[in-house]
Amino acid sequence: MKIIDAHAHLWLKQDTTVNGFPIKTLKNGRSLFFGEERQMLPPFMVDGRNSAEVFLSNMDYAQVSAAVITQEIIDGQQNNYLEEVKATYPDRFFVYGMPDFQNGNFMEESTSLIKKGFKGFAIPAHRVFAQKHGMNLNSPEMMELFHLMEQNNMILSICLAEGDQHIPPMKEIIQECPHLKIAIGHMGMVTFPQWEEQIKLARHRNIMIEMGGITWLFNKEFYPFPNAIKAVRKIIELVGVNKLMWGSDYPRTITAITYKMSYDFITKSKELSDNEKEQILGQNARQFFNFKHLVDLPYIKNMSE
Repeated sequence: MKIIDAHAHLWLKQDTTVNGFPIKTLKNGRSLFFGEERQMLPPFMVDGRNSAEVFLSNMDYAQVSAAVITQEIIDGQQNNYLEEVKATYPDRFFVYGMPDFQNGNFMEESTSLIKKGFKGFAIPAHRVFAQKHGMNLNSPEMMELFHLMEQNNMILSICLAEGDQHIPPMKEIIQECPHLKIAIGHMGMVTFPQWEEQIKLARHRNIMIEMGGITWLFNKEFYPFPNAIKAVRKIIELVGVNKLMWGSDYPRTITAITYKMSYDFITKSKELSDNEKEQILGQNARQFFNFKHLVDLPYIKNMSE
């Protein structure tokens, strides 16, 4: 089985401001985050560098053949670094660009990113376009961007605010751009009310659901996340197993668990068939992101075995 991680992050340094709050890399894996010190990375990542090379070491150990790198405004724009990552490791990573949606001139930047070869854009709508921020996901400017993406056969990675507040604009986007491929993140914010409404969007042909952050959302019950498995079964019931892709939300989630634990609760589950596991853990993402040359990774025995 070739495993693909459909939702992960990379950065060399966090140095940005969101809603007036600085977010900055500190030391020992910690960051200044919305006014408090938080463990952003595992403590052994002492320099704060969440690099492709460190991630590849984790991927090789966990036998994950490829990963999809999305972006979040809390990490700052990582376009320059991710352009380098894609050029260096073309068979291991699919990377999303992210225009600065807060500066009002994102169309010019979006066009530039397309020319640089980005095949998708990430939109953290839960932070930028939530109702409290007064910005509309289906504004004329945003609709222009979605049409541009559709014309260029791009993929949209989008994390929606919890519940159903983004459902009406998403339906408009899907209707206006029926050929735009969309991956909805964080498994529809599954631990919040009305999460199923986000999942139902995947009944449209080009819409997928990815599980990035699933172990964060079910962190209180912890490994092996039995209610996360129940939610997976519910999604299969609602939209079919071919619509679901595993994602880890690396590296933030591995402050609590190992990288391999972020998916092996699926492989060990008795509630899912072998075919369902293979689709969720790799087959669906391979087709959606058009990965062509996935590496074979042998199992390396642990010293503790």
